Amino acid sequence: MGDAGKRLFDLLSSGLALVLLSPLLLGIAVAIKLDSRGPVLFRQQRVGQSQRPFRVLKFRTMVDRDPDAIDQHSERVVSEGEDPRITRMGRFLRATSLDELPQLWNIFRGDMSVVGPRPVLPEQVEVVPSEFMARFEVRPGLTGLAQVRGRRTLGWLQQLEADAEYVSRRGVLYDLWLILRTIHVVATGRGVYGTPGQNWRAYRDSLRQDGGRDDQ
Repeated sequence: MGDAGKRLFDLLSSGLALVLLSPLLLGIAVAIKLDSRGPVLFRQQRVGQSQRPFRVLKFRTMVDRDPDAIDQHSERVVSEGEDPRITRMGRFLRATSLDELPQLWNIFRGDMSVVGPRPVLPEQVEVVPSEFMARFEVRPGLTGLAQVRGRRTLGWLQQLEADAEYVSRRGVLYDLWLILRTIHVVATGRGVYGTPGQNWRAYRDSLRQDGGRDDQ
């Protein structure tokens, strides 16, 4: 699938999904407002294709906090169990991946694609080794190879390896296969509650202990 064909697929599929899922989106929005104080949507800066910044959209799953006031370098890793930062509705949304649905608007706008590497935080770019920078050659995706391989159970480098592999293998049939695999993964909850792999902050700290990145 060429870039033009992929963009057309993204535009048509996200637009159709936004229309068909509008009752569900409205219902989730109402449930969030009834469950806790704060906005329905969580907006946060992420890094996309060619390292261009954009605001990613999610349904809010945590207590109301200003995204720009969160220190990502020291933020405590979210635990899905009884983490007090996660609301009751938020636990359900995270378990079912419904919190990601507002990103259909990001796809419609052209910030993201249906399939691709997940968008990263600006702070995470600092710890992407040079051999995995190819992940920024394509639009970030709502789902991707890392999501069907293990989601949060993958370590940071494993996620990056999957991202780079996707870029090298991407195509119409491969994207369709990943979409079908995503449906299966979400339906079964695979990778949601497993033991988390080494996150990017732990990887960063290990680099500091080793005296810096190998490619510098």
